[in-house]
Amino acid sequence: MLKKQLCFFLILQLCSVIQLKAQSKSAEGLKDYYKNYFPIGVAVSAHDIKDTAEVKLILHEFNSLTPENAMKMAPIHPEENRYYWKDADGKLVTKDVLLKRLKDHITTVVNRYKGKIYAWDVVNEAIDDDSTKFLRNSLWYQICGEDFIAKAFEYAHEADPKAILFYNDYNTERPEKRERVYRLLKKLVDAGVPINAVGIQAHWSLDEPSQQDLIATIKKFSSLGLKVQVTELDISIYPWEKNKRTLRPGETDAYTPELEKKQDEKYAEVFKVFRDYKNVISGVTFWNISDKRTWLDDYPVEGRKNYPLLFDQQLQRKKAYWSVVDFKQ
Repeated sequence: MLKKQLCFFLILQLCSVIQLKAQSKSAEGLKDYYKNYFPIGVAVSAHDIKDTAEVKLILHEFNSLTPENAMKMAPIHPEENRYYWKDADGKLVTKDVLLKRLKDHITTVVNRYKGKIYAWDVVNEAIDDDSTKFLRNSLWYQICGEDFIAKAFEYAHEADPKAILFYNDYNTERPEKRERVYRLLKKLVDAGVPINAVGIQAHWSLDEPSQQDLIATIKKFSSLGLKVQVTELDISIYPWEKNKRTLRPGETDAYTPELEKKQDEKYAEVFKVFRDYKNVISGVTFWNISDKRTWLDDYPVEGRKNYPLLFDQQLQRKKAYWSVVDFKQ
């Protein structure tokens, strides 16, 4: 239970420059179009890197990788004798015990990849979805109060002083959530907590965010001296839905020319903003490689296919791809 409340990801900068350049002789990839702006990354699973075609696409288009789930607490820390809190689902522990476990976890994981990982999402999604509340009422919060957040950053910085440390969250462009995220970030900055950046998850749709809300969010967060990174970008062709359901009778999941055009325009709009704020945007990472397989398939609507990325199910560039790279460099 506890392990589900605080997630740890990593952002791994690809360092094999020669290999990446060798893959780019035939044509430029996303990383090449944006070489004067910021790295372009992608989230991958172990399954993805077993597929030769997908590996080729990754090397050609991207220069930053995020393991999709492999670095979260549950997979990397499955049992106490294999680094797991086996009694976490039982009785609650004291604040001192829980913070010690947190420090042990962070120290072990961060030290293992010290010098190889350039940035960590240290605390993920700590703000409550309820706009009348501040932090999620997780067991971390119930036992430690707000202290677990600052301590997580302190432990990570102690383990690797050179790593860039992120707070990461979703719906940060919505004004009410933006203000609560800003409140948390300001408290951390004012207290001298070693936080360097904020991650905007960017699970967006054709309808949101507005250009104005996105710009306001970037300006608000960067005003604290923090770098801003787009950590989990995809643009769903469907309006946002909170509750899970099944596909309704007569409802289709066709990727129509109309939807394709709207997605093309939305990608063009948000990347224009990213480029305009390249001085504070430190990277953009897509969440999954192509429409062939995305986390939005069947979510939240069971039986519904989504098409949220720049590459289609055959790994070919979509119209939205060209809207992202068609600018004066």
